[in-house]
Amino acid sequence: MEGTQNPPRLSGVAVFFTVFLPFALGHYLSSMLRNVNAVLAPDLLKALALTPGQLGLLTSAFFFAFALVQLPVGIALDRYGPRKVQLALMLFAAVGALLFAYGQSFAQLVLARAILGCGLGGCFMSAVKALSTWIAPNKLPSVHGYLIAVGGLGAASSTMPVRLALEYTDWRGLFVALAALVAISGAAIWLLAPGSSKPAGARVPVLASLRQVYRTPSFRSTISLILIPHAVFFGIQGLWIGRWLSDVAHFPDDAVAYLLYMSMAAVIFGAIAVGMITEWAGKRGVTPIQVAGIGIVLFVLVQAAFVIGYAPSFQLLSVLFTLVGTVTGIEYAIVAQSMPRELTGRAATCLNLLIFVGAFLVQAGFGLVVGLWTPDAGGHYPAQAYRVAFGVLVLLQLPGLIGWLRRGRLVSAPVAAPAVEEAHRPA
Repeated sequence: MEGTQNPPRLSGVAVFFTVFLPFALGHYLSSMLRNVNAVLAPDLLKALALTPGQLGLLTSAFFFAFALVQLPVGIALDRYGPRKVQLALMLFAAVGALLFAYGQSFAQLVLARAILGCGLGGCFMSAVKALSTWIAPNKLPSVHGYLIAVGGLGAASSTMPVRLALEYTDWRGLFVALAALVAISGAAIWLLAPGSSKPAGARVPVLASLRQVYRTPSFRSTISLILIPHAVFFGIQGLWIGRWLSDVAHFPDDAVAYLLYMSMAAVIFGAIAVGMITEWAGKRGVTPIQVAGIGIVLFVLVQAAFVIGYAPSFQLLSVLFTLVGTVTGIEYAIVAQSMPRELTGRAATCLNLLIFVGAFLVQAGFGLVVGLWTPDAGGHYPAQAYRVAFGVLVLLQLPGLIGWLRRGRLVSAPVAAPAVEEAHRPA
């Protein structure tokens, strides 16, 4: 455990510089490295003579490893604290980045990419765990919004800035530099972040604690409303919005790339806006789960516009999907508020595991539905294929919305009193 006594309470400025910034840097680098292969694809194909199938497997190795470590990372966060866990994980990720930089074969690069995914698998969850310890519950939605915005900035940095960097070095040199940044990020967390203590006897058997997470009414009610929309947001925004812009809206590649870049900017502004709106609403008696419900209604309506083929502004529709979809990120804050502190790490990583598995199923399932139609001579699938696929997604999200409405729009997910009390004082 990181210390045996509670350290002095930190000021807001101290929390920003010693908690938020170090962990946010790790999340920034995780988002950047998760998306960087999209820009590096031509270089990787040329350097290693990869087939498109190999390139897809190489890139997806990160996501597979990322999902695989979620539960072990959550257990470690609750047992040892985010400071220790992140130092070890970031150093492991730095090794993965170096192995990728010097990999000479497809198998070596897949292994390196998997190591990278394992090492970066705890960046967001460690930040959530640390912030839930040092920040009052009513401030968590806005702070989590800022954290998600930092991740959006990292993803945006994997596009044009990376392409600019490749004018001065190759992809191997880029990964050497990224390995150094990842190691520096881990060191910054170790040197700057305050240690966290844990009450005696807080070590709970693993399976029992996981059952406790899933049996918590607030956890179940939260995921019943937000989990599927969150998976839809991740699964569609990362791939199928671009294909829809090409196949249905018939935009050229340059226009598609520009609109995807605008969508990434929408993630940044949307995440900040959701946090600010949630905090503003909380002062007026509106709970985060109510904000989430209203936001998801709007998100489903945007998807319904895809179903009916809202043609007046395909550009606006593509950006609105991402902008409104950022409301699903509030799920992390609601879970962090509603769980006892000794389970927040495990609860967050359980949630992350469900989201990543759901996003994989959404992304793959959407493609299977679209693939039921025959493409034209240019390889473009018909609008009807996308309408049906988006229609299926809308239907999948309706039960959660109906359940939320049945529970009452003015009823929030229960907040565990110990979690609220503990979050107001340092660990």
